[in-house]
Amino acid sequence: MAIKIDNRSTIKIPAKTEDIIQGAFEVIPREHLRGLNRVMLVDFISPQQRIQMANVSELPGLYHPRQGNEQPYFEIALGVLIPAADSFFKKVAAKLNYKANLVGLIFSLQAQHYHLNLSHGIKKHQFEGVVRAYMEKYFGVWRNKNAGWRAKAFKPLQPFLEKWSKKLRTRYEAEQKKAKK
Repeated sequence: MAIKIDNRSTIKIPAKTEDIIQGAFEVIPREHLRGLNRVMLVDFISPQQRIQMANVSELPGLYHPRQGNEQPYFEIALGVLIPAADSFFKKVAAKLNYKANLVGLIFSLQAQHYHLNLSHGIKKHQFEGVVRAYMEKYFGVWRNKNAGWRAKAFKPLQPFLEKWSKKLRTRYEAEQKKAKK
């Protein structure tokens, strides 16, 4: 089942954006996509009555749950993912990170869809951590599937880097606890 991509954006997007989105959905199990049938690409997310935030236009994406007869869908703001930056380096950095940012955003929105509709037993205070874990899991699967030569070269070093990261994280948390006392 292919998910419909509705491009309502006036921003010039990279050529393979639709292929990137479909490739991201190929990694996710089909049963997690139940009910989802559309991804809408817009310039910026417009404020609506049900969203009570001052800076809605700065959001890169928004999950719209099912309401009445309307099926759930994702809204992705390309103006935030590809900003009209002033400097040359900001434009290059935005284009280099576009694919990873788009896929990460899709997995984040998909995690919200899955845990709000299809998963049960998650409390409100657990929601953010569960969504982050879901996103990281499937982003890792997608990254390994679409890995280039750099990722394949560093694959043997990954366990050592993860151990080092864990040690640094625990040391940082211990220092933060000491600073609070």
